[in-house]
Amino acid sequence: MSILIGIGIVTTVTTFYLGKKGWQAFHKAVGITPGVLVYQNDNAPLSLSKLSWQQLSLNKKHLKNLPEQQLHQLQRIDEKVNHYQAYQTALQAQHKTPEVTEQQFVLNKMLHTRLPEMLASHYHLTNISADNISNDNEAEANELLQSVLNNIEQRLDKLLAQMDTQQLQELRVMKNYINSHDS
Repeated sequence: MSILIGIGIVTTVTTFYLGKKGWQAFHKAVGITPGVLVYQNDNAPLSLSKLSWQQLSLNKKHLKNLPEQQLHQLQRIDEKVNHYQAYQTALQAQHKTPEVTEQQFVLNKMLHTRLPEMLASHYHLTNISADNISNDNEAEANELLQSVLNNIEQRLDKLLAQMDTQQLQELRVMKNYINSHDS
């Protein structure tokens, strides 16, 4: 009888422990912290003073005249670059030397050199020359910047898709290798 009671107690404690760990893992997976109620509206206007960049080095002064849509797009680009950098870091941690393709080199140059240059030019054109600039020129400057942002984001999406495909292919190769060595 005492054995059954002991098994019951152990089962109950284990169930509560695993349930708690599962609940915490669920919250971590969806990105919330239990007990902390902070709602962040992704559609709320962005404050330049609160903007922070994980990978991009952008001058906040040059972002002053950008529309909300472009600020949100820059944040998405920064997040995608962060995912890509985490992947590269993981490869290096596995002692694999990441191969740099022409696409990666061009994208890196666009992100870290050309994008800040374009933002600076856009800022100077829309802010400093505000009295002398025509509406047509300002509209063209906004269209050109939007085109560059779209191009960068598309390149990042392609690169991340290639990364996913490569990882999936590596998993398939390992699965085939393991299956071929089953006795």
